[in-house]
Amino acid sequence: MTTEMKAVVYHGPGDIRVEHVAAPGCGDDEIRAKVDACAVCGTDLKSQIHGNPRIKAPKVMGHEFTGVLDAVGKDVSGFAVGDRVVMATSVSCGECYYCKQGWTNLCVDLAPMGFTYEGGMAEYVTIPARALANGHAVKVPDGVAPEHAALAEPLSCAVNSCENCSIQEGDTVLVIGAGPMGIMNACVALRFGAAKIILAEINEARLKQAEPFAFDLLVNPEKEDLVQIVKDQTGGFGADVAIVAAPTAQPQEQAPALVRKRGTVCLFASLPAGKSDITLDSRIVHYGEIRVVGTSDSNPRQVAKAVELIAGGMLPADRLASHVLPLDGIFKAYELMQSGEALRVILKP
Repeated sequence: MTTEMKAVVYHGPGDIRVEHVAAPGCGDDEIRAKVDACAVCGTDLKSQIHGNPRIKAPKVMGHEFTGVLDAVGKDVSGFAVGDRVVMATSVSCGECYYCKQGWTNLCVDLAPMGFTYEGGMAEYVTIPARALANGHAVKVPDGVAPEHAALAEPLSCAVNSCENCSIQEGDTVLVIGAGPMGIMNACVALRFGAAKIILAEINEARLKQAEPFAFDLLVNPEKEDLVQIVKDQTGGFGADVAIVAAPTAQPQEQAPALVRKRGTVCLFASLPAGKSDITLDSRIVHYGEIRVVGTSDSNPRQVAKAVELIAGGMLPADRLASHVLPLDGIFKAYELMQSGEALRVILKP
């Protein structure tokens, strides 16, 4: 068995290194994958810039990974060497109130890959017993490209938001924010039955990047009246659903005015700690009977749904995986993300 491997390791704020570390083993109740793709998440970029107190450094980074199993513990059933897997990577305890309701993404004792457990920006990753016991490893059908399979975890977060919004056939969905997760939310909303997608973004480069996805309308709210445009597109009523995927307060505050009565506002993007207070016009919410929901992370069932969408060719995975780089390209990946050039950068060990 391989004893050493290359990995991206978090040591602290501004101290991320590509280095050789000991390759993980595989216990009797674990499985091990040879990683062939790991996407770079916005959280990974924030960890480089600001650090992340949740990461138990030093720690191999990466939670949006896929790989082919090269070892299966003798006590593990349901998996075999050669299976391709992805993960719901915030590993739940399986015992708390939320886990027992099936809301494993809200577990009180989450142990994420790349934070608590060693992550997937490496040549090998071991999927721990706790993850297997609680269903966090998800098989991927044969024939799915690794760079596409690596999208399952972020796409599953969009599955979660679309489920929380109860998107129906024929809905008009407004997505605010055309970054990677905004575009993923829009793509998944279409698969949930949305008939019209309005994508709002103040960054012209992001809007340009969204053009190949052929959404119904692209709007720059700094140059156009978003409220009026949405009303014009919906017979004066407002969108059925507004998903706020921009991590700033203003669009969260404005969103209730952009949906119809009994419409739904989804706060998908998190605001920075200490800067998360917003002001909502409670009269709009009250008299319009508007639902305001949050959404965070995803559960194994939603990862499986994302895999199904990818494997079925129902999502534009080639466009979503905009850049593919070697493991040493992590810092180039950060540059591409900061410049807005990339949707998802995929690292291939």
